Amino acid sequence: MSALLSVTCAVPAAGAVLTAALPAGTTDARRRTTKAVAICVSAVTLALAAVVATRFEPEGPRYQLTESYSWIRSFGISFSLGVDGIGAVLALLTAVLVPIVMLASWHDADPAPAAPGAAADPTFERRRRTQAFFALILAVEAMVIVSFYATDVFLFYVFFEAMLIPMYFLIGGFGDRAGGPDSARQRSYAAVKFLLYNLLGGLVMLAAVIGLYVIAQDQGFGTFDLPTLSSAVADGRLVIGGTAEKALFLGFFFAFAVKAPLWPLHTWLPNAMGESTAGTAVLITAVVDKVGTFAMLRFCLGLFPDASKTFAPAILVLSVIGIVYGALLAVGQKDIKRLVAYASISHFGFIIMGIFAMTSQGQSGATLYMVNHGISTAAWMLVAGFLISRRGSRLIADYGGVQKVAPVLAGTFLVGGLATLSLPGLAPFVSEFLVLVGTFTRYPAIGIVATFGIVLAALYALVLYQRTMTGPVKEGVRGMHDLKVRELVVVAPLLALTVLLGVYPKPLTDLVNPSVDATLSQVHQTDPAPAHPVAADSADATSGGEHK
Repeated sequence: MSALLSVTCAVPAAGAVLTAALPAGTTDARRRTTKAVAICVSAVTLALAAVVATRFEPEGPRYQLTESYSWIRSFGISFSLGVDGIGAVLALLTAVLVPIVMLASWHDADPAPAAPGAAADPTFERRRRTQAFFALILAVEAMVIVSFYATDVFLFYVFFEAMLIPMYFLIGGFGDRAGGPDSARQRSYAAVKFLLYNLLGGLVMLAAVIGLYVIAQDQGFGTFDLPTLSSAVADGRLVIGGTAEKALFLGFFFAFAVKAPLWPLHTWLPNAMGESTAGTAVLITAVVDKVGTFAMLRFCLGLFPDASKTFAPAILVLSVIGIVYGALLAVGQKDIKRLVAYASISHFGFIIMGIFAMTSQGQSGATLYMVNHGISTAAWMLVAGFLISRRGSRLIADYGGVQKVAPVLAGTFLVGGLATLSLPGLAPFVSEFLVLVGTFTRYPAIGIVATFGIVLAALYALVLYQRTMTGPVKEGVRGMHDLKVRELVVVAPLLALTVLLGVYPKPLTDLVNPSVDATLSQVHQTDPAPAHPVAADSADATSGGEHK
């Protein structure tokens, strides 16, 4: 039994403890040491996650590199890990983004400069200790990776909830310095709202987890092992009654829809992203929220196939509302970071729509969308953070003419915006196209309405660029400097991946497609037949009959 998955999870967890134990960052030398340790740990984690992804064999068993250690034997709970193609890709995405976030947030935990002649605020110094900030990031990384690798339902639940704790402190304790005089209160409000929403979802899920265990135990399956339970459901050895299955599905789905987030459970996200640092905002939308959409595929469809099909039309309606609603509110935003947050709500609508369209194109596109959205939104948000840190304001109206004084910053911001609107040739286009095609083949009306989200995305992305980067140079922008070397190192790999996966997504599709096929077989779904099979057969006979 290989211990590769355990080691991959343990490295950032141990790194978080080590970083937190370092001396307080009261001097520049100590802060540099803390940052160096954290970035080295994240680099090792990236290497391990890459090894996991490369060792995964798409033609092999669904769950590979499995390992299991007894935890609470009397309830059949174990520390069980195993990776499928989707989990391997999303864990690798997490490992890629964390060191980038650390580099982008290099000075976010440094004490604010004191006014001339004034002493540094010791309370502020304690709250923004560098080692605490980077330790929390590593803790989030460890818990998210465990969630992607966990094959025990209870183990997944524990880490699904535990990741809320470090995220709460990152939002509330290390918020955006451009938030104005009332920023501390706004950060606290955003952090509490994030925590309460997700805790409520977690409590509902806990009731469903317990209910699942009781029903399974009554039928001789006293375990939380996901492969055992899902295979028993698929072949009829574990029968969950109609009403019970629907209730359990809704319990799981509610928690995942809050974290994703899906309209109308989305309202915590604009506050959390708006009041966070740019790096923390990336962790929220590109890393933590992906656990929710991933879990819909793995748990909702795997354990409750009939209920998934029953509720799919209603979920698709909520998804398409979220697509249009999020895009419309993004168009009307005055705050740059809240605009990106509402754009993410629209994108999560596409992801969830692809999942519950229950076609191979839709689910492959949804999985790719999780990755591509994480990369493109990280680039857009981090460049926005660099812009905001220079001007000290999140308001769009405070900018203008940036491209004349900082052309590289403006150019990278444009590429991030073009990726967000799914420009052909960039990574999000591939995934959005697959989601729309997969949805249209089974639910054409939903697919047609969802296309309005693309039009609105072009509007909010290009208007934001026009208002901030073009036109006359505003007074507060005149002395703005361009991207530094560290900031270029942050942005360059994200833009490179955006282009690479836009023209050559095959490495990702090869990994995720077997898992998508396995998920569809669990819910007993196949792709819809062509609308005009007779015409298709005639065309085939005309063009290629001589080869038969």
